[in-house]
Amino acid sequence: MSEAQGGPPEEGSGKVENPRTGGDYAPSVAARLALWQRAGGVAVPLLTTLLAFFIGGLVVLITSGKNPLTTYQAIFEGAGLDWFLEIGSYELRIPFTDSHVPFPWNVNDIESAAAFNLQQTLLFFIPLVLTGLAVAFAFRCGMFNIGGQGQYLAGAIVAVWVGTELPGLPGLVHILAAVVAGSLAGAIWAGIAGFLKATVGAHEVISTIMLNWIAIWVGSFLFSLGGPLQNDTQPFVPVSNDVVEDARLGILWGDPFLQALHVGFFVSLAALVVYWITLTRTTLGYEVRAVGFNPEAARYGGISVSRNYFLAMAISGLFAGLAGTLDVLGWQFRLNTNDVTISSQIAFVGIAVALLGRNTAIGVLLSSMLFASLVVGTSTRNLDPEIFRPELASNLTLLIQGLVVLFVGADVLILYLLRKARIGRRGSQ
Repeated sequence: MSEAQGGPPEEGSGKVENPRTGGDYAPSVAARLALWQRAGGVAVPLLTTLLAFFIGGLVVLITSGKNPLTTYQAIFEGAGLDWFLEIGSYELRIPFTDSHVPFPWNVNDIESAAAFNLQQTLLFFIPLVLTGLAVAFAFRCGMFNIGGQGQYLAGAIVAVWVGTELPGLPGLVHILAAVVAGSLAGAIWAGIAGFLKATVGAHEVISTIMLNWIAIWVGSFLFSLGGPLQNDTQPFVPVSNDVVEDARLGILWGDPFLQALHVGFFVSLAALVVYWITLTRTTLGYEVRAVGFNPEAARYGGISVSRNYFLAMAISGLFAGLAGTLDVLGWQFRLNTNDVTISSQIAFVGIAVALLGRNTAIGVLLSSMLFASLVVGTSTRNLDPEIFRPELASNLTLLIQGLVVLFVGADVLILYLLRKARIGRRGSQ
């Protein structure tokens, strides 16, 4: 009997018989688990989002009696996403020139409320992408960077210092100096936690939380009344000096006096590309992922685990510090004690962004847009009070964020239930 007919291989053929082929092969539990997780690369985030919005809608219906679909439509419009539906015959000015080209959407934020709302969403999208990447990169090395807030603040504080205290530099040089200094400040701040992890085994969650508080109180001291960076002309206001005009980022869309979209938008997109290339096309990325999968196996293979712990945290902090830098140079132009102690919670949203995006570049892109739309769409300025009480809308956003984190953590359970449901349907047929 020939091998093709199921008999043993011919002697000397060099082929080894594998009795576990075709329908006889039964993968192990670990192999099935890995397969479910890979299959859930798209399914789990979508199910997570749908479940979170469904439960959030139930809360809206039970607590307020409002139609959840109407509420979500209002949030959609408040975020300016309906701008893409307003197709017409318009013109678009090419950035940094006076030339115009035909464009299907109205970019005049005075005529179109949707255009203005979308500007604000994209403005919030920029730091969410970068803080999401900060969390995602550390995750890939098996670490949980919960210190994005401190790294964001470190970048913002150094950027506002460079942007206000070095007025003699040429414009482009001044911008580059502030961006580089702010980004490095975030890298150093996170690098401290990475160094402690690599040398004495200090858990990064504890050290980054402590570093968050150090950054908050250092910033509060610097900009408080009489502080070293407190405003020179307003001695009774706990705020920094304004970033000089030459150090401010160029405007892409909108009025600079109304928090217009700046060139940091392209920087955030470039950061996504850099993140993907670093992880998938470089030796550093290979080592980081190897340590994240199994540090002992990586060490056995000749990879320095301690070095990668430090580098992964430093690169994570670089992303978060860049986020704070772009916010200061792009639209805030100053920092006060309230910005430092209250308003700088955006990095915590970055944790949900990374979790929902499953630490991938495209996932972080899409989840950043989702959370940016939720935050802007539920603001008291954008949400119609007749549809949903704006003062409660932020709680709805936090509820959905919490549910996303909860369901993402149960990805294997969700995939297991889906598999059981498919088997049940087949059995009923």
